[in-house]
Amino acid sequence: MAQSQGWVRRYAKAFFKGFFVAVPVAVTFLDRVACVARVEGASMQPSLNPGGSQSSDVVLLNHWKMRNFEVQRGDIVSLV
Repeated sequence: MAQSQGWVRRYAKAFFKGFFVAVPVAVTFLDRVACVARVEGASMQPSLNPGGSQSSDVVLLNHWKMRNFEVQRGDIVSLV
């Protein structure tokens, strides 16, 4: 019984150590580099969501290009 508790304790310690490293890295990546968003509704038709309100598209929002002012004519810009 003592050995199984030691294994669980080591597993939990390794899990939380990895969790507390991975969460800040993931949040920083999503905030500074890129994130995924859903486009719903008719606001971007016909370029995005051509099927109407029943379907939705998934897009990658590239924060890096906006931060470095690399936006060009024809790019879609999303404002929050």
